[in-house]
Amino acid sequence: MNDKTATLLSVGDLMLCMPDPDSYFAMVTPTLKEADVVVGQGEIIFTDRPVKSYSEAMFPPSDPVGMKAIANAGFNVITLATNHIWDSGIPGVEDTLNGFKDLGVKVTGGGMTLAEARTPAIIERKGSKFGFLSYNCVGPKESWATSEKPGCSYVRVITHYEMQTVQPGVKPAIYTFAEPSSLKAMQDDIRKLRELVDVVVVCLHKGLVHTPVTLLDYDQEIPYAAIDAGADVIMGTHPHILKGIEIYKGKVIFHSLCNFVTPNKILTSYGATSDVAKEWAIKRKDLFGFDLDPEYPTYPFHTEAKYSAVAKLVVESGKIKRVSYLPLLINKQAQPEFLKKDSRGQEVFDYMEKITKAAKLNATFSWDGDEIVVHGGDCD
Repeated sequence: MNDKTATLLSVGDLMLCMPDPDSYFAMVTPTLKEADVVVGQGEIIFTDRPVKSYSEAMFPPSDPVGMKAIANAGFNVITLATNHIWDSGIPGVEDTLNGFKDLGVKVTGGGMTLAEARTPAIIERKGSKFGFLSYNCVGPKESWATSEKPGCSYVRVITHYEMQTVQPGVKPAIYTFAEPSSLKAMQDDIRKLRELVDVVVVCLHKGLVHTPVTLLDYDQEIPYAAIDAGADVIMGTHPHILKGIEIYKGKVIFHSLCNFVTPNKILTSYGATSDVAKEWAIKRKDLFGFDLDPEYPTYPFHTEAKYSAVAKLVVESGKIKRVSYLPLLINKQAQPEFLKKDSRGQEVFDYMEKITKAAKLNATFSWDGDEIVVHGGDCD
């Protein structure tokens, strides 16, 4: 690659809930450090001043040492629009923002006010300027920043239940859609950023958790609106499982990148640190229909969530030349491992192809070396 070619890697959720956080990045750090820009989703916050801010707050904060582990692994942008940003109130938001700032890691999506949370992260590498925005689409309302309260930037999603028959008790049709003013606010942010940078990356915390294939109405409505406003690529997080890949107006939508580093016992009935967390660990089995794999004691997710991916952009002189993904496997120690074009890598390829087709999405894929190229976009 020439000196005008930059690479960007975008990973899924980061949830550092176990001791020795550096160890969980051990198998991926060399690859991350080869990239020019590395962005990840901060799923939970970091503070040593824990405060339980509201009754449904489930996760205790991560030890602030985890922020240093993230920086050590090569990350230079973290998105903070997450449903857990308010779990520890003002101290959690404040310490997370300050901690990443002190480490030289740029953030977007979280702030001490809504205006700050909506402020993009901008980074320039090899003659190309990258801009990032991040929005939480899954609530809760307590997580949202206001003009006077810390929290995250957001697009509010409305759920409507429509009876399909007059018979009592019949399952209703479910429709989800973005509340217009918050959707417009996101689009306004994107249009402003479009004027300042070469590549606009919009990260959306969205989607039905622990559920393969299924996309809700808003899962496509909001990315489409972002692209209509000027976004070049959409990075989806939150479902803790891979979702398919879609091309809209030549732009690539990664509907969910699954997990990256998320070791924890909090999502298990035996490791939950509160009654709320324990109740959720039990309830989600009934809601989403999966059992935990006993061979993954610190990775309490859907058995298919061992398959993951890292999105990759190749950008030359400010233009995206190629979009691909690096196949990833989460091992039994909850560590992500990059895969090669072999039988294990082919498993991820086949899985992504299967869920993309099952969701009736239009992206196609091919191997190029040890990465998987996404076809159908402007960079095809």
